[in-house]
Amino acid sequence: MGYKILQKRQLIPGQTSLLVIDAPQIAKKARPGNFVIIRVWEKGERIPLTIADTDKDNGTITIVYLVVGKSTAHLETLSEGDEIPDVCGPLGKATHIDKQGTVICVGGGTGIAAMHHIAKGHNRAGNHVVAMVGARSESLLLFCDELGSFCPELVIATDDGSLGHKGFVTDVLKVRLEEDKTVSEVVAVGPVPMMEAVAKVTRPFGVKTTVSLNSIMVDGIGMCGACRCTVGGEVKFACVDGPEFDGHQVDFGELRKRLFTFRPQEQLSMEEFRKRHG
Repeated sequence: MGYKILQKRQLIPGQTSLLVIDAPQIAKKARPGNFVIIRVWEKGERIPLTIADTDKDNGTITIVYLVVGKSTAHLETLSEGDEIPDVCGPLGKATHIDKQGTVICVGGGTGIAAMHHIAKGHNRAGNHVVAMVGARSESLLLFCDELGSFCPELVIATDDGSLGHKGFVTDVLKVRLEEDKTVSEVVAVGPVPMMEAVAKVTRPFGVKTTVSLNSIMVDGIGMCGACRCTVGGEVKFACVDGPEFDGHQVDFGELRKRLFTFRPQEQLSMEEFRKRHG
């Protein structure tokens, strides 16, 4: 008995998709920042995906994934009504959320989906949430409608200026921090270069900065060691000690190198998948 896909929606055709999965037990316990491990077929690899949303009443979880390797390409072949054999969670440490005032949640790429769940948690805690999302162009933006439904402020930045501020999301973040001294925390989820840039912007202002290192996780239970990272001079494992850490303490140089550790193997696996599935 697997986990049925109740809804599938392509957010960016051929690149990014959203799944709503029937998983009552996970939906009941999942908190912002948690992730799940899924296995698309019985001999497939385990892949971690951050929970983008939950619906306890209907017993569903929402995940968003970028089609980037064999396992996500295989996942993309499934349709509504199909079942995923294994979905394990919620895993990882949930986001620390308390009522603290103004919180800026910054998202980029598929990280916007995970940021959405965190922003919703801060909103429910009574915080004033400023959502800042960035992408190369308007067509690559995610969850803007969803964030706009509960965030009192939604700020958009695109590299090409097709929507919102023309430039990086860190540009508007810096301006906001210069003008608004009430910001108590900045949360950033997205590509590693973006999170590193956010941490550099916030450091001079002394604003607490939380980043999610979910992009380097592999097995999700701390056994493979692939998600080792250095935080504050100490070795941490993103999947069991995080995935969220103090952005000012993360060794981003080491993190960037780790992102490419398995690139040759991933490319070979993807090539074999394409030969079999066209």
